Amino acid sequence: MTDYLVSVESAWVVKDVKSLDDGISVAISEAGKLLNPSAKFVEIEIGQVSCPFCENELNNALMVANMALVGLTLEMKVFKAESKEHASRIAKSVIGKALRTIPLKILEISEIK
Repeated sequence: MTDYLVSVESAWVVKDVKSLDDGISVAISEAGKLLNPSAKFVEIEIGQVSCPFCENELNNALMVANMALVGLTLEMKVFKAESKEHASRIAKSVIGKALRTIPLKILEISEIK
């Protein structure tokens, strides 16, 4: 049995924000409230995307008409999983129970040594 670090991407919609930074802050705060206390061990960060032209890392957020769509990255350590697939199912189950209506996608699974 192996330990894994699982990264999960989620899409978060925030209404009535004045700036993109406010939208990002609200998304992280709302995710933290939903994950606490049942999954407070999940790390929350703003997602990053590479610019197709300059290849710099950019925040994964967009604001239109006072609404923000924020891509969050949630990281969770999964201990004693049988395989990478098993670790991903555990992470999606734990995070999905707290964030019931939020879409989730596995980004990366890496073995912890």
